[in-house]
Amino acid sequence: MKIAIYGAGAIGGYLGVQLAQVPGVEVSLIARGAHLAAMRENGLKLLIGEQTRVAQITATDDPQALGPQDYVIVALKAHQAWEVAERMKPLLDAKTAVVTCQNGVPWWYFHALEGRFAEQRLASVDPEDRQWRAIGPQRAIGCVVYPATEIVAPGIIKHTYGDKFALGEPDGSLSPRSRALSEALSAGGLKAPLLDNIRDEIWLKLWGNLCFNPISALTRATLETVATDPGTRALSRAMMTEAEGIARTLGADFRVDIERRINGAARVGAHRTSMLQDLERGRPLEVGALLTAVQEMGRLVGAETPYIDAVLALVQQLGRTQGLYPVFPEHRTAAAA
Repeated sequence: MKIAIYGAGAIGGYLGVQLAQVPGVEVSLIARGAHLAAMRENGLKLLIGEQTRVAQITATDDPQALGPQDYVIVALKAHQAWEVAERMKPLLDAKTAVVTCQNGVPWWYFHALEGRFAEQRLASVDPEDRQWRAIGPQRAIGCVVYPATEIVAPGIIKHTYGDKFALGEPDGSLSPRSRALSEALSAGGLKAPLLDNIRDEIWLKLWGNLCFNPISALTRATLETVATDPGTRALSRAMMTEAEGIARTLGADFRVDIERRINGAARVGAHRTSMLQDLERGRPLEVGALLTAVQEMGRLVGAETPYIDAVLALVQQLGRTQGLYPVFPEHRTAAAA
């Protein structure tokens, strides 16, 4: 089994080290810069618990050097994945599956979805249909990522908690290709449940990310504070209520209620959300897949989203004033115009 991980950052590198120990799995990494140089010279190091694991893995910045793969795991942020869609083509043949590990709404969301919105495209996460055309939605396997990891130095990744990578086909089938990938991840010491409705899992994680991330970036508050302060908790609840209405209209379901979801976030403690970390480190803010896509979907189904709209406008302006707005070309959806 040949697996290329496009984006060997914190999550991609963690996956790479874990999969490298599985017999019969040939792993390669696509990275760049100092991180790539360090991996080539010293291997990829993973700090996990009290252990340091070192894996010697083929690493390159040129997909052409690797050739077609059985699986391409895309461990980039949504705007980065959009940028590299065309560069991914040398990794693909007729049977290659592409596993999307991005937070938020994936570009293939409406593929194989039953009902009147089937095969709808999302300009907020896939401007000009770049990924839809270059990759093809039939290749997609959804993945919801739960571990917390970070690059602490070039070639060195620290694992903090979590080992779950939930998988699912857009059409809900428990396909042979998804089963094989789940088994490989499990053999690498990871939890990889195969779900018959990956969209429910996507919404469950997105439910928190769409409010906690931008509110924390706007206020510089930790997750615990956002979830327990009466004002920001109420704003989070209002945004989640709007999102729930959209999700249910599109056929998704939630296995927990809003209060339980917020309380769960509060129990994480004084954690700085990924968007707050990006702001502090001067990295582009992950706005489109977490917020703009939800707004776009709301307009599609005819739902009003005043709280999401307001927070989105504020965090977009924050990104622009700090020079951290993602590099997507500017697109106005018909709904937002």
